[in-house]
Amino acid sequence: MQLQRFFSVLLLSTLIFSLAKAQKPVKNTSSWPVIEKQMKPWTRWWWMGNAVDEKNLNLVLKKYADAGLGGVEITPIYGAKGYEKQYLQFLSPKWIDILHYTVNKANTLGLGVDMNTGTGWPFGGPQIKPENAATKLITQQYTIKAGEKLTETIKVKEAKQDFAQLQALTAYGPNGEVLNLLPKVQADGALNWSPTSGIWGIYAAFAGKTRQMVKRAAPGGEGFTLDHLDKNAVDIYLKRFSDAFKEKPQGVRSFFNDSYEVYGATWTPTFFQEFKKNRGYDLAAHIKELTGKDSTSADIARLKSDYRETMDELLLHNFTQNWTNWAHQLKSVTKNQSHGSPGNLLDLYGAVDIPETETFGSSYFPISGLRRDAADIRNVDPDPMMFKFASSAAHTGGKKLVSSETFTWLTEHFKTSFSQCKPEAEQLFLSGINHVFYHGTTNSPANVPWPGWLFYASVEMNPNNSLWPHAQGLNNYIARCQSVLQSGKPDNELLIYWPIYDVWNKAKGLDMALKVHDVDEWLHPTAFYKLSKDLSKSGYSFDFASDRLLKQSTVNQVLISTNADASPYQVLIVPQCEMMSPETLDQIIKLVSNGAKVIFQALPKDVPGLNNLEARRAQLKADLAKFIFTDGANGIKQFKIGPGVILLAADVQKALNSININRETLTDTGLQFIRRKTTTGKYYYLVNHSAKDIDTELSLNESGQVLIMDPQSSNVGLAAIRDKKVRVQLKSGESLFLKVGQNGTTKTPWVYLNKATSTVNLNQAWNLHFTEGGPELPADQQLAKLVSWTTLNDPKLQAFSGTGVYTSSFTLSSKSAKEYVLNLNQVDESARVWINGQEVGILCSIPFQARVGKYLKTGHNTIKIEVVNLMANRIRDMDIKKIQWRNYHEINFVNINYKDFDASNWSVMPSGLIGQVSITAFN
Repeated sequence: MQLQRFFSVLLLSTLIFSLAKAQKPVKNTSSWPVIEKQMKPWTRWWWMGNAVDEKNLNLVLKKYADAGLGGVEITPIYGAKGYEKQYLQFLSPKWIDILHYTVNKANTLGLGVDMNTGTGWPFGGPQIKPENAATKLITQQYTIKAGEKLTETIKVKEAKQDFAQLQALTAYGPNGEVLNLLPKVQADGALNWSPTSGIWGIYAAFAGKTRQMVKRAAPGGEGFTLDHLDKNAVDIYLKRFSDAFKEKPQGVRSFFNDSYEVYGATWTPTFFQEFKKNRGYDLAAHIKELTGKDSTSADIARLKSDYRETMDELLLHNFTQNWTNWAHQLKSVTKNQSHGSPGNLLDLYGAVDIPETETFGSSYFPISGLRRDAADIRNVDPDPMMFKFASSAAHTGGKKLVSSETFTWLTEHFKTSFSQCKPEAEQLFLSGINHVFYHGTTNSPANVPWPGWLFYASVEMNPNNSLWPHAQGLNNYIARCQSVLQSGKPDNELLIYWPIYDVWNKAKGLDMALKVHDVDEWLHPTAFYKLSKDLSKSGYSFDFASDRLLKQSTVNQVLISTNADASPYQVLIVPQCEMMSPETLDQIIKLVSNGAKVIFQALPKDVPGLNNLEARRAQLKADLAKFIFTDGANGIKQFKIGPGVILLAADVQKALNSININRETLTDTGLQFIRRKTTTGKYYYLVNHSAKDIDTELSLNESGQVLIMDPQSSNVGLAAIRDKKVRVQLKSGESLFLKVGQNGTTKTPWVYLNKATSTVNLNQAWNLHFTEGGPELPADQQLAKLVSWTTLNDPKLQAFSGTGVYTSSFTLSSKSAKEYVLNLNQVDESARVWINGQEVGILCSIPFQARVGKYLKTGHNTIKIEVVNLMANRIRDMDIKKIQWRNYHEINFVNINYKDFDASNWSVMPSGLIGQVSITAFN
């Protein structure tokens, strides 16, 4: 798919996707959107050592397309040992040639191509000389008495800081005096000054270097990490790409930036100037407080809030917006992981075309039968509220796509099932994410022995994975979900203000990187988080708003508009917060005076920062004094400004009820949901992550005809409605779409599974034949009972990873029921089913059931079930036999705890069909 020329930079992020050429659908009826490549799952694609060639690229790209992937994201990293002669230097003419081949070949296969603007992470490389590298603040202290002169020179003492620049020298006197001594420092570093009385402390501030190198760099990408806060350094970094590209578009859809992991980068050489310009006072006079150990002082907390706000501005303007503008000149867009940044995440996500979050670790889902072994997971739970920072930025900015790096360290290597992947992806969808990127796929040449080249921290979505023959099952499910979740617009009624100044107003530490792994520190303890969790659980839909976003927002017919292309919001909610700038409060008052509805959980108490503090406090106090509230019911206070209203209520839900903002009561059943709206109605995406099966009638806030759409099977049918309630049936682990409104010509009713009338247990003997895998294909087996094939008497089976095909037959005495459901019981790990020679489909996740009535016949029936298992047993066998399969430069290959990987002590993982297979008739 080629991107058409953009009308303007302003419209770029919305037009690029609407102008996309449709691709062949996975499976389409009149009710499902046509599946385009952006709707399919994409994958991060590691080029190890840049050891890529046309022949192998041709082979693997075809496999990716056939498996249902929509695109690849090229990220070059370190290489495998022994293959150095095949390495290409990053951005060399040969590398650019292979990039062009990749883009052209991918496009002929219906695949898109994204590209990391670098290798490994974070951005950096050989073009970044020390003077443009990531910078840190270095301070040194001296003491000098009256009449004395400093005997040592003012030079940085830290080793390997040859490029450190002295930027401030501030003296603090015994009576509170503060003097700028920088003009007194001579060229050789000698200080030409002595105090006339007392003992003085002198603080020197240097712009030093972190000396961080690019992590996991590919050949030609090694070097210092970039100073993201400095525009000149960013320009120098990007120029290498512009030169290699000859300043021409490369056919790359999107340039990508990984999460901000620039460790200890607390400074940039222009920081003092930018701080004074934006904060209004001289930070050099406060070096003592900025770098001191006092973690309790309110004034120091304010100083550091100002420092953090300046970091935010530098990162936003000098890197994020600068990089995005550069990509637009190449007719590409940007995709950025803003988390981990020392700035306002909402604004940083919002400054790019495709905001991207990430899942790291494993979530707990009480889905019946879902495996979650403590030894195979990291002690990290992905938080849906963290995902909503990225989706909120997309929704409020009118951007169609919001993506996720998905399944990073979901389990230990080689043990991740599709049943574990599916609910993690669904949790993303429920949080507003609609563009999944797998983490990931390693490019591996055909001549590399199994398991091929692999990247650590990955679920190994590649053709060497024994699960790969069934990858299309998961891919098609995700594609159907994303085809709906990318259509229309978000339908969230609430806009919740994020009080960033409360986060920044901490005296401890210096920069504040807002990381996925640190949400216990900066997110979970806040009133904002608690309120958001409560509202979500109660059935409200919302996005988050920053101060910058509110500043640009307007009111149109009492609805709050954040962007011309975004869905408007019915109400703005301000959670309990300590700090709010007078400018933000003034803007809120302006919105209300134009007709907006605003709910304050509590009024702000103070202003952030140090500059002009008392005057700004007086301004805030004066504005708040204008709020003349009257008492209403349920403890809700009300203040009207023109056509709008401000409500003050500790119980926000009571306030929402008072202005007829209704929740979706369906969450009371245990279901979770997200809505999208189109010109003809609304979509509800319903997910059952509870431990119970749900058969209930739901009241929806949207009325009209309801079409049930099953993204697993693609089945559709009209829902039964009684007393304006919609009947839904969802087993534990299942999902559905409800399309409410004008549903076209579909007249077929949805078939509900009412009463089970009979069950046929498939008790005939099963033949098990192994068709693909290794290390060796085991002999055929005749089974009277379905048990894990690892427990059978062939010793090859304990080491086998691959595909086994079960065949059997059964008799159906009559075929009179309304529907029949096949239940495979326990599947380790995915199954593909044929009945009477007709393919039923891939059952790749719990509950491993399918409607099969249309495939059955009275009398004799045949069944074939192809099962693939995990890679784990074969890897275990290789490590027991000490077969060398991992030999990479840099980090090599590590386990989930970042220790040397060794599977030799693993237990054998169960494999195949286990337990009773049955078919149940329903009327």
